[in-house]
Amino acid sequence: MKRARWMIGWVLCLAGCAAAAPADMKDKTLTPDSSTDEVLDALDQVGQGLKDFDAKVSMGEEDSVQGGGFKRTGRVSYRVTGEGNASVHVVFDRRIVGSKAQDKKVEYLLADGWLTDRDYDRKVEIRRQVIKPGQKVNLLKLGEGPFPLPIGQKREEVLKLFDVKKIPAAKEDPAGSAHLELSPKQGTSFDRKFKTIDVWVDSKSHFPVRIETFDKNETTTRTTDLSDVRVNPGLKDADFELPKIDDHWQSTQEDYAD
Repeated sequence: MKRARWMIGWVLCLAGCAAAAPADMKDKTLTPDSSTDEVLDALDQVGQGLKDFDAKVSMGEEDSVQGGGFKRTGRVSYRVTGEGNASVHVVFDRRIVGSKAQDKKVEYLLADGWLTDRDYDRKVEIRRQVIKPGQKVNLLKLGEGPFPLPIGQKREEVLKLFDVKKIPAAKEDPAGSAHLELSPKQGTSFDRKFKTIDVWVDSKSHFPVRIETFDKNETTTRTTDLSDVRVNPGLKDADFELPKIDDHWQSTQEDYAD
């Protein structure tokens, strides 16, 4: 369950960034000389107007202790379904370890408070109720969602929870991006989970194109990248439906538990 929720959490972080910047921000291009405050203010304003989006997604994980790692690639779709509600559909069809790529399909659907996790090789489906019935949760808000990211968050609120600094540009950075490092302040809930959270913000669109987390134990690095993003394309119900499964599948369900 932990990995499934992590993957959904990563996607939700980037989903909130995909909305086009408001009119008064579109002409304000970030530069390598932009201040930390300017980048945080851009992230605050960029999350307005999002209805839905889809994109190619890449998610990777590396373990510095045991060595090795992997990457999954696929597509993600996101849609706001009402106040305090959203749906996310992620389909990974490739798994890459080193230089070897395999067709390995896993699928996740978060809708109506339920997370469906499917492994097509093992033919296993698990449905978990991850949000309490009737509960409204802003999945993108610091402290409420499964993953912290300062999208649509006032700069002052972000700085209460994190020490933030600008990182100089490096050749391996996404082209045209500004790099922030967020270090959770002691005593916060994020301090128990993360050593650092790095965000690369596109200079023109002002939404993150990469998020990288380093866990509290300083062993695991997780990286998410989005590309070919389509904002507000008018996704349909069919984009958030799972294929039917047959009797050869093992299917289980877990109700919400505090």
